Amino acid sequence: MIPVKGYEGARVAVLGLGRSGLATARALTAGGADPLLWDDSPEARQKAEAEGFPLTDLTRAGALDSVAALITSPGIPHLYPAPHKIIARALEAGIPVDNDVGLFFRSFATEDWQDFDTPPRVVAVTGSNGKSTTTALIHHIMAEAARPTQMGGNIGRGVLDLDPAQDGEMVVLELSSYQTELARALTPDVAVFTNLSPDHLYRHHGMGGYFAAKRRLFAEGGPDRAVIGVDELEGRFLAGQLSEGPQDDRVIRISSGQKLEGLGWSVFARKGFLAEWRKGRQVASVDLRGISGLPGAHNHQNACAAYAACRSLGLAPKLIEQAFQSFAGLPHRSQLVGERAGVRFVNDSKATNADSAGKALQAFPKIRWIAGGMGKEGGIAALQPFLGSVVKAYLIGHSARDFALQLGAVPHEICETMERAVARAVAEAEAGETVLLAPAAASFDQYPDFEKRGEDFIGRVKALLEG
Repeated sequence: MIPVKGYEGARVAVLGLGRSGLATARALTAGGADPLLWDDSPEARQKAEAEGFPLTDLTRAGALDSVAALITSPGIPHLYPAPHKIIARALEAGIPVDNDVGLFFRSFATEDWQDFDTPPRVVAVTGSNGKSTTTALIHHIMAEAARPTQMGGNIGRGVLDLDPAQDGEMVVLELSSYQTELARALTPDVAVFTNLSPDHLYRHHGMGGYFAAKRRLFAEGGPDRAVIGVDELEGRFLAGQLSEGPQDDRVIRISSGQKLEGLGWSVFARKGFLAEWRKGRQVASVDLRGISGLPGAHNHQNACAAYAACRSLGLAPKLIEQAFQSFAGLPHRSQLVGERAGVRFVNDSKATNADSAGKALQAFPKIRWIAGGMGKEGGIAALQPFLGSVVKAYLIGHSARDFALQLGAVPHEICETMERAVARAVAEAEAGETVLLAPAAASFDQYPDFEKRGEDFIGRVKALLEG
């Protein structure tokens, strides 16, 4: 646990009692603060009470009197589409509003660091797609290099649930736009921007607000090094804002598909090979084609981001390459479930929008595609350029019929359920094909989250393969 600094003896309101909210309450208590806890959900309040925390109804008049700060969970709106009523009241009263990420950055460094040979460092990863894989890959590389390392944030442990730092430790955080948007302190040593595609637009009031939330990770604290994906306009703009010119190697530009030369420092992947260029010459190359945990161009972009971050922290190219080989990938992200009679079964349930599904569709040549769920704005219209690899689509969930209308001449079948979709795809798949779950939609029509959807796919595939 990271005890929170700066609120000793103060009353601090905590709104939202999920994983991050309860961790915040514990960390505030450990730092000597008096947390006042509330959640609109009776079930969440019961969990807090079961842990021994008293509750304070923050909706009551005067409940925020003499409160030093309000700490809110990431999922609770604080600006768009409209702030939660408790947050709105805090803003009217001039009470600072923060989140657990802001508390982490103000509390992580301690006096003990003066005795360390090597100060701990924080790598923070944000972006639309690939940030979980990139975060896990950096953490894996550090562990393989025998460096002390922890991983948290939007993946693994909550930021305040992490352990106090060791000498020379590398802490790797995945941060979503919900987390970067509000944090009052954002001071990573290395910050990574993978890419940007439309997502969470209702929460951020459009693409401009969404990009602004991501940009705060780089603009607020000024990291020593910034790793920026430049395959979209926003990434190129961000890299240009942060650098003093093309030779400024404080910014490492990365790409999947573009050759980046003439820059101070760049890392890019083309035709399955990663290349590192510094000061006008190539200094390293890695063959990514046979690495099973990183299939497809989108994972090659993740590899470039992780490679660049680790190189900026002093790791050698050969060591990073060796760690790539042992990376197994993450569950629900281009996860190989099994293979039978020349047919591969891949779970990419995390592909919850068209952009991430498009990347999955480009990773395999002949695809039996399971898609659908709670479709997002635009559906799968943006996937038309990538449908040439689809042998047949098997559509499930709320948006199955809407997706069918957007598929045009692509063979498809409305299956409604995962059970039927998997059964039909397994029955029809031929050697050399891949049965791919890449929904291009949220899961909430049939599942509580994308993990449960992926687990359902895995269970049904394994049952059919072993039956």
